[in-house]
Amino acid sequence: MARHIVLVGIGAGDPGHVTQQAVRVLNAFDVLFVVTKAKGTDELVALRRQIVDVHRDPDRGYEAVELADPPRPWRTADDYQAAVARWREQRQELWAEAITGALQDGQTGAFLVWGDPSLYESTLAVVAEIAAAAPGGALTYEVIPGVSAVHALTARHRIPLNRVGRAVQIMPARLLAEGMPSTVDDVVVMLDQGATFGQIDPAGLDIYWGAFLGTPDELLLSGDLATVGPEIARVRAEAKARKGWMFDTYLLRRR
Repeated sequence: MARHIVLVGIGAGDPGHVTQQAVRVLNAFDVLFVVTKAKGTDELVALRRQIVDVHRDPDRGYEAVELADPPRPWRTADDYQAAVARWREQRQELWAEAITGALQDGQTGAFLVWGDPSLYESTLAVVAEIAAAAPGGALTYEVIPGVSAVHALTARHRIPLNRVGRAVQIMPARLLAEGMPSTVDDVVVMLDQGATFGQIDPAGLDIYWGAFLGTPDELLLSGDLATVGPEIARVRAEAKARKGWMFDTYLLRRR
């Protein structure tokens, strides 16, 4: 029998974001694969375990395997695409070895993925590559959708993601540094390492910002970018210094 991997979207941090489909998976996996990242992000691992504890039958034990994430050199690399490709190769090698060693034939392993596994999340791409390289279909995988940070953000601000008859663009912050797209009036920005909203022309823009969405430390601010942008940057910097990490998402909306 093939080994099986399930990527479970666990929402933005609130255990209530987990769907009933995800709950069934959380009560069925044999091995939990936990990706550990940079120093100071132990809280992220603890939140994953908390979600399992909330939804899993306490009589059902499981094995946990920690995977130390390779360094992320693309933040300073000259060739961004090549750096990301190499990092994914390193992840693939590490994870393939761990999956082979920890999972027996017929067993299921789970990766708990923040938000939705198919939105700006590399776990799905890496697992797909591992499965494709496995001989004779020895590894299968599936994806359980989750509440994305995008929808958690708009729900908490009580606004729709889109406006009637108008497009929405979702982009990483490194592209926003070039400025707002001229043909799109609603842009969601993710993966921001440094308050990129402060680097663009704020004229005519509103911002809806959220950090640590769905957790007790959730932060929400919104308003005219020119007015509230500096306050968001201050609050963001203080929170990152206090916690040691930052997950934030924001919508920029042209008036």
